[in-house]
Amino acid sequence: MTNLSHLLAPGRIGPLQLRNRLIMAPMGSNYAEADGHCGERIQAYYEARAAGGAGLLIMGVCAIAFPAGTAEPYQVGVSSDAFIPGLARLAERVHKHGAKIAMQLQHAGKNAIRDMAAGRPLWVPSLPPASSSDMMQALTPEELASFVSAVRGRKGGIEMRVMDQDDIAQMVEWFAAAAERAQRAGFDGVELHAAHNYILAGFLSPYYNRREDQYGGVLENRARLLLQVLAAVRARVGPGFGVWLRLDAEEMHTPGGITLADAQAVAKLAEASGADAISVSAYAATTSGVAFTQAPLVQKPAGFLEWTAAIKQCVNVPVIAVGRIEPEVGEQAIATGQCDYIAMGRKLLADPELPNKLAAGQLQAVRPCIYCYVCVSQIFINERVKCAVNPQTGHEVERVISPATTVQHVAVVGAGPAGLEAARVAALRGHRVTLLERGERLGGTLFFAALAYPENGRLLDNLQHQVRQLPIEVRLGTAVDAALLRELAVDQVIVATGAQRAAPDIPGADQDHVWSGDELRRLMTGDRAEAIAKRKLSLAQRAMMKAGSLIGVTDSTEAMQKLSHVWMPLGKRVTIIGGGLVGLELAEFLIERGRQVCVLESSSHLGRELAIVRRWRVLHGIREHGGQLLTGITVTAIEGNRVRYQTAEGEAGEVRGDSVVLASGAMPDSTLSDALGRAGFKVVSIGDCENLGYIEGAIAAGHRAGREA
Repeated sequence: MTNLSHLLAPGRIGPLQLRNRLIMAPMGSNYAEADGHCGERIQAYYEARAAGGAGLLIMGVCAIAFPAGTAEPYQVGVSSDAFIPGLARLAERVHKHGAKIAMQLQHAGKNAIRDMAAGRPLWVPSLPPASSSDMMQALTPEELASFVSAVRGRKGGIEMRVMDQDDIAQMVEWFAAAAERAQRAGFDGVELHAAHNYILAGFLSPYYNRREDQYGGVLENRARLLLQVLAAVRARVGPGFGVWLRLDAEEMHTPGGITLADAQAVAKLAEASGADAISVSAYAATTSGVAFTQAPLVQKPAGFLEWTAAIKQCVNVPVIAVGRIEPEVGEQAIATGQCDYIAMGRKLLADPELPNKLAAGQLQAVRPCIYCYVCVSQIFINERVKCAVNPQTGHEVERVISPATTVQHVAVVGAGPAGLEAARVAALRGHRVTLLERGERLGGTLFFAALAYPENGRLLDNLQHQVRQLPIEVRLGTAVDAALLRELAVDQVIVATGAQRAAPDIPGADQDHVWSGDELRRLMTGDRAEAIAKRKLSLAQRAMMKAGSLIGVTDSTEAMQKLSHVWMPLGKRVTIIGGGLVGLELAEFLIERGRQVCVLESSSHLGRELAIVRRWRVLHGIREHGGQLLTGITVTAIEGNRVRYQTAEGEAGEVRGDSVVLASGAMPDSTLSDALGRAGFKVVSIGDCENLGYIEGAIAAGHRAGREA
């Protein structure tokens, strides 16, 4: 068992005594009511994370001037006493489970998107420099229609209000009054949001703050507003209440922006002014969509930890680290003095029980975040946050796994993500579950998805682990028909056999160098691959594939990852027909293995099935490595190494390649469920055999089927 003694040790932040060093990072959730109040949904959401064992929860982006200064449509308000009752109930529910709770106080400044939409002026330290971004180009028309910054067409453009002395005094009062309300509501502390381009960060930034008065110029002047807010808050709440701040260690892609040296200096000033801790984050100017995954929502594991360690060296108060930190990495970071606390955001969306599971030594039981960005992408389209691997996130009240009133024998057919999740949940409810899989391993297409995107492999490992820990009978290599189910005497059947992939009607698609996505998946994963190998591979290639199977490589996604860098049945130049999720993740996978890739997509937009933020990353990565992405393309023929096509404008073209992969044509397949229904079984179809939903849809459908079994 991994030793996490430092991570699980008690700690103190100012007057707050915490049971461990695990903090729920502040995140916008869009779970408040439209009027800013804390209703049942957001209360239950935070209560679940408190019950899960976190030492401290920090409630994200609470609006000190609500509705002004807000960036999300369902943001928590703390601008009047009317908000206190809901906040008080939330704090009480958190405390019931032994956790502490703090409120992150925020005014969004120039990023107050709701002010833009309502025609209110944006409060800024000075007029911001003009900027441009390619973020909108990858969005579908439907997403553009609801994109949070889409205030196009509002007459008069965007009004900016450069804050004068009275405005600054008002801002200080808003923060101080909000902190006092948090205290009266029973919260344990507040975090001042002085990062991520919001108002306090705007004053700190030499790039955005061009003032020539006592609030601009040298660092001491740019920090003046923050220090005044800190002093006013402390004066209002007294010494027995936690007060700290979140800082940017750096403003990336921002010439003349905040530097690490600036952040270190501000941290020291804040400590001298009474801050109880420093939470270290970072921000990247969104000149491109992919920048958002550099900061603040970092893709790189432990991406901010070096900066955090540098700030830790400058102060004596506790320092909180954030940014995709795995528990083992967090343990080491605390043990070596790089930080004092680890804040986790996305991980606690995926599994609110993570701290409890770590304390029990059950690391394998933790449902992992797969960094698909489904959660944060919701914010951009004005929707409530959701989690691809945890359908209960934001639905803690109604999506409860409760004991079955009548125990039945449930057969789950298909051991992909939908089937595994359905089997798990049905078994947790007390049903007798038999899981039947045609192939020789659990995971279905998720195994291949784990090759294309390694983060998916951890989800597969977790699903397999949880199924094996439950009294579920697993039968691999089993074809299912009505006779078998009658023999097993099942009461109900959940069919999760996946999609069918019809061969596209393209002349030349039957050539040996043309692969369907299904053929490639089966070959790479050893799923009934012999006939495909015999037809498409040379003797030497078949020998290598056979050797891989014999040594067990094809049972390990990690080993397959390594092997695929050495050998794959595709040539140097690969043309992929289909620019949806499957085609783009395959392109990403092949580029990492030295292939030249061209993606041909028939529609006008690429990667519709990918969450917005993940789509930004994938498209950027493909283009950055020289991949071609062509839209509005109709493929007319495959002639040897030439793929001929026609553009939407009717122009003919061609692309040359050594191999062609057909990554389109997937559709639901109800063949088995229809047959079983006709045979008299009670049948539920889930996952891609019912509706194409990929990992998120599969997990959600499996969870629902298990709950309703």
